[in-house]
Amino acid sequence: METVPRKYPNEKKNQVCSGNEEIWEYTESMTKDGPVLLDCLVNETYETMHSPGKMAGKTVGRLLKMLASITNSKRALELGMFTGYTALSIAEGMAEDGKLITCEASPLACGMARKYFAKSEYGHKIEIAEGICLDTLPKIEGMFDFVFIDVDKRNYLNYFKMILPQVEVGGLILIDNALWMGNVLNPESELDKSVAALNEFVANHDDLENAFLIARDGLNIVRKIR
Repeated sequence: METVPRKYPNEKKNQVCSGNEEIWEYTESMTKDGPVLLDCLVNETYETMHSPGKMAGKTVGRLLKMLASITNSKRALELGMFTGYTALSIAEGMAEDGKLITCEASPLACGMARKYFAKSEYGHKIEIAEGICLDTLPKIEGMFDFVFIDVDKRNYLNYFKMILPQVEVGGLILIDNALWMGNVLNPESELDKSVAALNEFVANHDDLENAFLIARDGLNIVRKIR
């Protein structure tokens, strides 16, 4: 099987909040690889994009694929696509007739994502809603069974509240960067407080259940139960 060397600069490792680098490298190495195309996307993102560490790691990507597959997701939503790594991971796991709407504000990131979607056997499931999520989200209609949130941290709680009514009972909402590099422990900045506020909102909401995983920078897996 063809392999493509992965590039994980220190910038990415510095954003990991799940323990030391050896633990992080071990979990990555013990997680099965995804399609080779994803490795190509990782490499090009690090070679050409500003702040490539915003891209989710392999462990999170494979978890998204697995959960989308287990739930047989038919209609998914992603807030914060970047160059398309997580979008392709989700689409890979979705039902063959599934549809993922993914929101991204950066034209440059959208351009790269479109290139890789066109190359992927799963790209036909993905539709890009280009623009600032606060503007595009109110225009997106219908219900969703799978949502991934990895966007502007200042509005994390606002995004969650906006999308919650459109999540089906039994549907999943996955919140990335839920540890926010550990800053949720003693939140000081506006971003710290926003992420911490969303975590508290989820933990205290009677209609939600969740499992908060220490994966990379924290992944809060939320299920709407009523």
